Amino acid sequence: MTQQASEPDQTLATYRKSIDNIDAALVHILAERFRITKAVGEYKARQTLPPADPGREREQIARLRRLAEDAELDPAFSEKFLRFIIDEVIRHHERAQER
Repeated sequence: MTQQASEPDQTLATYRKSIDNIDAALVHILAERFRITKAVGEYKARQTLPPADPGREREQIARLRRLAEDAELDPAFSEKFLRFIIDEVIRHHERAQER
C-alpha cells in the first residue's frame, strides 16, 4: 500500500529536520569564519600586507582535500567550496585596503 500524499512521512520529515539543523550550523560557522577573516583583513590593511596569500591558499586547499578524502567527501567539491570562500575573503580584504 502506498502512502497517501496527505499523510505526513515521518522518516522524510526527520531527515529534513536534520538537514535544516546542519544548514543552520553551516550558516553560523560561515558567519564566524567571516567575522575572523574580517579582522584578518583589517589587520592586513593596517600592516600593509597583501590581501591574498597564494601559498597559504594552496596549503589550505590541499589540507581541505585531505580532510574531504578522509571524510569520504568529494575532494573536488570541497576545493570548489573553499575556493569560493577564499575568493570572497580576498574581495573583503581588498575592500579593507581601500578604506
